[in-house]
Amino acid sequence: MHDVFPLLQSSDFPAIVRGRLDTVQVNLGYRCNQTCLHCHVNAGPTRKESMCLETVEQVLDLLRRAQVSTLDLTGGAPEMNRHFRYLVESARGLGLRVIDRCNLTILEQPGYQGLADFLAERQVEITASLPCYLEDNVDGQRGNGVFDASIRALKTLNGLGYGHPGSGLVLSLAYNPQGPTLPPPQAGLEAAYHRELQARYGIVFNRLHALANMPIQRFGSTLVSKGQFKPYLQLLQDAHRDENLGKVMCLSLISIDWQGYVYDCDFNQMLGLHLGGRRQHVTEIDPAMLDSQSIATAGHCYGCTAGSGSSCGGALNDN
Repeated sequence: MHDVFPLLQSSDFPAIVRGRLDTVQVNLGYRCNQTCLHCHVNAGPTRKESMCLETVEQVLDLLRRAQVSTLDLTGGAPEMNRHFRYLVESARGLGLRVIDRCNLTILEQPGYQGLADFLAERQVEITASLPCYLEDNVDGQRGNGVFDASIRALKTLNGLGYGHPGSGLVLSLAYNPQGPTLPPPQAGLEAAYHRELQARYGIVFNRLHALANMPIQRFGSTLVSKGQFKPYLQLLQDAHRDENLGKVMCLSLISIDWQGYVYDCDFNQMLGLHLGGRRQHVTEIDPAMLDSQSIATAGHCYGCTAGSGSSCGGALNDN
């Protein structure tokens, strides 16, 4: 796989500093039951990296000390970490909002059959990857049979109350383009998703997040192989909008990797670009010192400020 970091280091991305920390995003490991072409983590079934219990406890200690509202769990497939349920229960016990970034197909894997019920009982918000409402597009990006499995999983979640108004069980879907293009406007795309998923499968959900593909890890390497890396990076730079700078996720978020090292965001984590440019472990972090700290940036950061903007919560401006 191509190392794309040297292609991103020289960048004129504007300097930004963190505001008040509100969200701790934790990558529980790179193991996943899928191997997706767009994956910025290079996750897959053969990956072994997984957060141990000691590090989980260190994360929980940070959550107790920090005045944050949200724990955002990602991977790989975060549910494949053996301590996933313990971390969820502990965080909910602290009164935190917990988000599970779920690939949907994990809900059908042997050993995970009770997972959907577990998430519903603890009112965990689910952000589910579904890059299209058409089978060919999803299977082409994520593997044969993924679309059908995803639809079955969404029906299971709907059956538990997810996505229904007033249920308190939030179900968001995440869209990303098929290739090196910007996402279309989120509002129009969300309307199409609501219409098509309801008409075709009777599926409901709360909202859609439109995300730009980041030119890092597997997706970045694929771009290099196809000679598309520099044109895509130029597309992101040309579409940069200054008004998005005040809304990027790293202004209120930190990202923790499976070993407990801390970064300004999950994308920086995948590039080994540490928090504020300095290697720090979660046990070293003083939450009070994070305010007004400079954020480490490189060329990939234009992926968050291009067009309507992009973050783990979807578009930053939809106009």
